[in-house]
Amino acid sequence: MEGLEQWKDQLEQLKSQMEPWKNQLEKCLHEAIEYLNQIPPVQLYAAIAVLLISTLLLLSIRLFKRAKSNTIILTGLSGSGKTVLFYQLRDGSVHQGTITSMEPNESTIVLNSDSNKRKSKPVHIVDIPGHSRLRPKLDEFLPRAAGIVFVVDSLEFLPNCRLASEYLYDILTKASVVKKKIPVLICCNKNDKVTAHTKEFIRKQMEKEIDKLRASRSAISAADISNDFTLGVPEEPFTFSQCRNKVTVAESSGLTGEVGQVEQFIWECVKP
Repeated sequence: MEGLEQWKDQLEQLKSQMEPWKNQLEKCLHEAIEYLNQIPPVQLYAAIAVLLISTLLLLSIRLFKRAKSNTIILTGLSGSGKTVLFYQLRDGSVHQGTITSMEPNESTIVLNSDSNKRKSKPVHIVDIPGHSRLRPKLDEFLPRAAGIVFVVDSLEFLPNCRLASEYLYDILTKASVVKKKIPVLICCNKNDKVTAHTKEFIRKQMEKEIDKLRASRSAISAADISNDFTLGVPEEPFTFSQCRNKVTVAESSGLTGEVGQVEQFIWECVKP
């Protein structure tokens, strides 16, 4: 009973201590109501509208930053070295010979910084099989792609130039790529070989081949072509600079670990 009485006494003391705060709060609330009553309704509604819009804008910006994709797609013809490049980016491991993939390889890696100004960034890498029958798998990942690395075999480029250019043309004209302006890197792989073609040679040859494709496909009925957008400027030779999304060219070697230009491209795609 004595303990109960002590609790009651403490509650009464607490109540008496809170009384001034309660009176002060009621006073502030009363003053705020009086102040709001003095504001013309139009100004009051305008202030509320500005507050709501500002809040929604800040929320939208935060959601956009959170939703920014960190997925990078590796694609290209079979034998171009995509999977070797995938393993090199993933853990620096070297795989000799040709590795044929029948299913997409996926891995989340930490893109380490080569500069104190950059922070490490987790990146989701997807290696899409290059066989023509398996390329539709690319469409499953394009909606969440932050960038595309199109791998070209710079050693055996000329025999595969037309096929590689056709595949790249199809990618560059997809609505999901054009509307989101997904950056594309043409990665000239296997440049460690003496007889490998330079990236400038490969770029010019692919531009010429795509220019031919553009002319031939534009002559086909619109009902017969599957591309969502057209490339280039009418009556002008095609160049990658005419694309709505950014297209750049770099060199690499998955076998020797020369992937610095690819890592730089990936960082530019996924950086905060």
